[in-house]
Amino acid sequence: MIDINIIRSNPEWVKEQIAKRNDQSPIDEILAGDKRRREILQEVEELRRQRNQSSKQIGRWLGALKKLEADLRRAESGQDVGQPVDGLRAQIAAMQANADQSKDETRVIGERIAELDAELRQVEAELRGNQLWVPNLPHESVPVGPDESYNKIHEPQGAPEPAFDFEPKPHWDLGTALDIIDFERGVKLSGSRFYLLKGLGARLQRAIIQFMLDFHVDQHGYTEAYPPFIVRSVCFENAGQLPKFYDNIYRDAEEDFMLLSTAEVALTNVHRDEILDEAELPIQYVAYTPCWRREKMSAGKDVRGIKRGHQFDKVEMYQFAHPDQSYALLEDMKQHAMDICEALGFRYRVLELATGDLGYASVKTYDIEIWAAGCQEWLEVSSASNCTDFQARRANVKFRPAAGGRPQLAHTLNASGLALPRVMIAILENNQRADGSVAVPEALRPYMGGIEVIK
Repeated sequence: MIDINIIRSNPEWVKEQIAKRNDQSPIDEILAGDKRRREILQEVEELRRQRNQSSKQIGRWLGALKKLEADLRRAESGQDVGQPVDGLRAQIAAMQANADQSKDETRVIGERIAELDAELRQVEAELRGNQLWVPNLPHESVPVGPDESYNKIHEPQGAPEPAFDFEPKPHWDLGTALDIIDFERGVKLSGSRFYLLKGLGARLQRAIIQFMLDFHVDQHGYTEAYPPFIVRSVCFENAGQLPKFYDNIYRDAEEDFMLLSTAEVALTNVHRDEILDEAELPIQYVAYTPCWRREKMSAGKDVRGIKRGHQFDKVEMYQFAHPDQSYALLEDMKQHAMDICEALGFRYRVLELATGDLGYASVKTYDIEIWAAGCQEWLEVSSASNCTDFQARRANVKFRPAAGGRPQLAHTLNASGLALPRVMIAILENNQRADGSVAVPEALRPYMGGIEVIK
């Protein structure tokens, strides 16, 4: 969620930035709701001032009334109180009438405050609902363009492109021939876009995950986390997944539970409603989770093999950072993903995403793609993004400056480190041999029990 003050102070500029993302947002509705909210708060503040004054006046009248009633009792008993009985009774009646009138006015003020409080709750709910539809605003360095064709593609790096003296096979043929990927039984179990890994296929996937977790912990200093795979919807909202991507999320039909679409959703909320110490920053987590996406927006795309399924595994890096450090840390996280590519012997390239291809919560994103020789494709295995304070504002994650002063919103960053099954695809296709076997990358052999070849 972006700062309402930015929208309030420069709405036309905000609209321009959102248009660069090839998106639309209810900016005018937000401005109207914000205006009405401030009007209500101002009116309520004035009414409460009036009610306080009236309450004090009622207290003074009741105190004076109590004294007059005491004087009346003494006068009626024959004591000289300096005023006749009839005069005291007239004063008491007038004083009581004034007090009753003030009580009525105070009651009316209270009723009006209650009405305004109810309206305020409704206005604030609608305002927040509209704000949730505003994506993060792109950084000035992001290439401007409506779609992925405007992404800036850097020169490939890493290992040379694999060379074969035979026609390389795609992973769907390799996996079936090696009996490590079973498409028919995956479909039998769960339907289209599901598959079954077995034997050395299942072990290879487990080895990749363990290798990447250990690498990020040992080489990059991340703290490993193992979050729940099912979380409340508020976690998705805070991560920027809701309400925009509701239709792509698997969810419980009866309770407020949703299956993770990425570990980013859970990790965003680890420090929800907390104030961290500045000295703790950056806080760096790495987590393995299975991920579930309904893939409604990709219907008909990449239907062969295991490239795009409803369930997949991913190792995710996540950081809570000081605002002054977040862009430097983004470069670090990009490098951390590239380090995995290097260690696994991939040919890879970096893309700077254009404004129209940015993720909803991101201001700047690098994608990393690896070359798969069998299907002859560049496959995205990582997106490294700086979300600045967009997620932290939703999740209310702040830090207390060491020099003192008010707590500030943290910045959040995320990067795949890396995503399966595309890592599996590239390993199978790039390391295949003429006899149909596949060489296991050296970095993974200790995690495969020393197995060097899948055959």
